[in-house]
Amino acid sequence: MSGAGGAFEPAAAAGLPLSAPPVAAPVQREPVVVFEHVSIGFGREPVLEDISFQIRRGDTRVLLGPAGVGKSVLLKLTNGLLRPDSGRIFVFGQEISAMREEDLFELRGSIGTVFQEGALFDSLSVRDNVGYRLIEEHVSDDEITRRVTEALRFVELEQTLNKFPSELSGGMRRRVAIARAIVTNPQLLLYDSPTGGLDPITSTTIIELVMKQRDVAHTTSLVITHRLQDAFVLAMHHYNRETGGMTPLPAGQTDPNTCFMMLHQGHLVFDGSTRDLVHSEDPFIKEYLS
Repeated sequence: MSGAGGAFEPAAAAGLPLSAPPVAAPVQREPVVVFEHVSIGFGREPVLEDISFQIRRGDTRVLLGPAGVGKSVLLKLTNGLLRPDSGRIFVFGQEISAMREEDLFELRGSIGTVFQEGALFDSLSVRDNVGYRLIEEHVSDDEITRRVTEALRFVELEQTLNKFPSELSGGMRRRVAIARAIVTNPQLLLYDSPTGGLDPITSTTIIELVMKQRDVAHTTSLVITHRLQDAFVLAMHHYNRETGGMTPLPAGQTDPNTCFMMLHQGHLVFDGSTRDLVHSEDPFIKEYLS
């Protein structure tokens, strides 16, 4: 089983010798997401078993694994769209696995989600798609337009304010979905395969936006991807505000707050740094990265 996205050799591309130091040791910060021995299944089929991990404030965690292994299920557990069969889940220190739906709705105001394929409403303009939650919260029209325009400016699509999704390319629709996720200034961002179905050049544009949100807003993020190249680009570059684009980190260095998790057969088989992932001796991980 090999990673998607074409022939890509992460160890060689990263230039990560075992002795190379990271950029800097990450500072200990409070956890934003905590899974404690979480399991869930549908019918008699277990999907995730005994999953435990933490995502700390300012971290970007990239979740890898084959199709059908439960990556999207884990994301839906994180924002309370699914409840575990056993175990506990905390977000912002609150146990969402035992929270009432009305309280969950309020908490989701601090969580932005980019769904697979963008999931825009075809009948709504870009302005109303991006500002959908603000409309639900009865924010004034002028304030909605101002905040939507700011979010679209961040993804460099300000000119699409009055267009409809059918008038946009696939990559543009995905950027609008990111604008919708960030318009409420969330404390946590969840990306469910944000580059799925896109060509490599457009995928890089989307990953650059994820990186921009990481390095400019320092938003805690969970990124699901099946494209290894996207994952390692995120780990080995930083967003340069002066050039308005991404810049490679010096050889042998990786972003200290971007780490990886990997799922296999319902279990969390890796949770650690880029360097540890690249140099893992685990047979499944080595085959996945090959």
